[in-house]
Amino acid sequence: MSRGTNARDEPDPAGPGGPARPPLVRELLLVAGLFLVYKAGRQLAAGHTGEARRNGHDVWRLERLLHLPGEGAVQSLLLRGDGLVQLANTYYAVVHFPATAAFLVWLYLRRPAHYPWARRALAAVTAAALVLHLVFPLAPPRMLAATGLVDTARVYGPSVYGPPQTDQLSNQFAAMPSLHFGWALMVAIGLIVATRSRWRWLWSLHPLLTLLVIVGTANHFWLDALVAAALLGLALAVLRRPRRTATGAGRVRARHVPAEGRTLVGADR
Repeated sequence: MSRGTNARDEPDPAGPGGPARPPLVRELLLVAGLFLVYKAGRQLAAGHTGEARRNGHDVWRLERLLHLPGEGAVQSLLLRGDGLVQLANTYYAVVHFPATAAFLVWLYLRRPAHYPWARRALAAVTAAALVLHLVFPLAPPRMLAATGLVDTARVYGPSVYGPPQTDQLSNQFAAMPSLHFGWALMVAIGLIVATRSRWRWLWSLHPLLTLLVIVGTANHFWLDALVAAALLGLALAVLRRPRRTATGAGRVRARHVPAEGRTLVGADR
């Protein structure tokens, strides 16, 4: 691939004339603070077992009224082999936080103009999710006998959750909306917007795979993902999308000027 093609595919990373990165210590404190507030807020919503189960049955019935595909159709594909379902459980357990953190770190280092936009979008959808978790506790489908679904993490492993009554690290009644899906969708959107490679649309496979995993493992309803996507859409509609700096745009335009169209200094003298 020629150098000219690479110039079209990838914008220049931040240079001396590019956008300044936010202070690193401040960003670390902000991200850590948001995470701690979110974890504390989830715990405030814990303990609403009866209400969460009633809401779960309501969501299950609503999905049937809307003629959404049954979550069991996805789970039946995973259950065809122990290796496949264990891979899905592992993806659910280990990809969520590291992928989002790696996304933010990469933007901070390589696309600083896009970093504040992406961080604000993630913060907005997380804050909205926390409010919804507080006002609408929801048991995941794996806890409801009416769904007929298997708790794949408990049966096949690995599992990140203990018994709901003794789990002090997470609130298992915060299924609506699914931040697994909301964050994965933002990672894909952010990478598609911040890069110019012809292969960048493959990042959309991340939220698609995440959707199949969270539904197939019975950790979320379809509606959990739809609500997360709607909240993210609202956040992105409000936040201003980053623009390329004039300096960076000028460098890219300069690379595209044909050689025969350039005038040598002093050629008309």
